[in-house]
Amino acid sequence: MKLLENKTAIITGATRGIGRGIAIEFAEQGCNVAFTYNSSVDAANALEKELTDLGVKAKGYQSNAAEFEAAQDLAKSVLEEFGTIDVLINNAGITKDNLLMRISESDFDKVIEVNLKSVFNLTKAVIRPMMKQRAGSIINMSSVIGLKGNAGQANYAASKAGIIGFSKSVALELGSRNIRSNVIAPGFIATEMTAKLDEKVIEEYSASIPLKKLGQPKDIANACVFLASDMSSYITGQTLSVDGGML
Repeated sequence: MKLLENKTAIITGATRGIGRGIAIEFAEQGCNVAFTYNSSVDAANALEKELTDLGVKAKGYQSNAAEFEAAQDLAKSVLEEFGTIDVLINNAGITKDNLLMRISESDFDKVIEVNLKSVFNLTKAVIRPMMKQRAGSIINMSSVIGLKGNAGQANYAASKAGIIGFSKSVALELGSRNIRSNVIAPGFIATEMTAKLDEKVIEEYSASIPLKKLGQPKDIANACVFLASDMSSYITGQTLSVDGGML
């Protein structure tokens, strides 16, 4: 029995990295997948085909979750196309790193808007259908940086810490409707972004992690499967660190 059979998930920012890993794992677990992407049309088409080849229904939507109306439209389209929204994974995010002395107001605002406001926008867009069906799992992607902070990432840390407070509040508000809200805080995960780093840098990072290696997108995807499935039906308002013991 597949763990997510007949469920439908919205996954934001799914054409690469962690989001892509989650989308593939969800499809393998029998979940229908509606995913968003920003600009990479070719990557979206390729992912859509890869997911449908796994025997589930899948569709990519070019959508900017940082815009309130776009999030509302997305939820409406997914509901029309798929019939239900059982799981929401707010994964889309950006970085605009700089020391506080040098960071511009627009770089601060942009990171808060894409990383944090998008979580509000999409959560607000899906809670009505979830309340109607009296079931739902919301999984928000924070970061180890949201828990411990990092020099040169004040904007990113603020956005990722904000996600945790937001998610706990949603858990308290919607628990009586059987809607669960949890957070995953990834550590250092091997993605296209880390592939650009110097090998020495990666070795140094790995050495500082108790498990002595970088995580893989599948490690995050497995945690998402658990929190999306009925295996975690009594878990809400929690932050699960998937970081190899960094914290």
